[in-house]
Amino acid sequence: MNQDEYYSDEEDEDEPLEAYCVRCKQTVEVENAKAVWTRRGMPATRGDCPDCGGTVFRMGRTAAHSKMNRPAAVQVAANSRAKLPQDTAYINFAVQDEIVAVQIAADLEKIGIASWLHDAEAAEADSTQWAGGVHPALSECARMVFLLSPSALISESAETAWRFFKEKRKPIVIALVETAEPPDAIRRSPRFDFISDYKLAFRQMVQALSQ
Repeated sequence: MNQDEYYSDEEDEDEPLEAYCVRCKQTVEVENAKAVWTRRGMPATRGDCPDCGGTVFRMGRTAAHSKMNRPAAVQVAANSRAKLPQDTAYINFAVQDEIVAVQIAADLEKIGIASWLHDAEAAEADSTQWAGGVHPALSECARMVFLLSPSALISESAETAWRFFKEKRKPIVIALVETAEPPDAIRRSPRFDFISDYKLAFRQMVQALSQ
């Protein structure tokens, strides 16, 4: 997952924070804001949408981060990190769809479903991140959520990921985040329309992941 800071200026701790809610399709004031660090050790804020109650996520450092110790980034090499739980969902997305990918992953985590977000930008920029075309997490994760969009259809790393899952006959579900037709090879995979109704699509997708 690309964890570059979208908002790099330090902000006053009492100043309201805003983030984009993909459920409501609008920028909202974050409730219960909590300073967090991403898997790669980048600062971010996670909180709740005041309108729908869903998770919202905003990249960037705030004053609250200055009181916290920055953790080391998680390494992707197979021998340098703990193995993922077997039922972890691999969130497969193009870098342009990162915000909705992070939000879906956060909502999955909220209900107890572990997920892995790959570093989409690094995968596109440096193919050596994928030894032999296979990221270690691809082998470890049991299921995949493929965020379908026009950008995802032209992403080489996204295609590498879903093709690996298809070859290994591991389940793939499709989260439609922008209007696009799925590749023929995974056309029969369960598809959920996050454009029209995020809440309904998320609930249906969770049911499919639990089967």
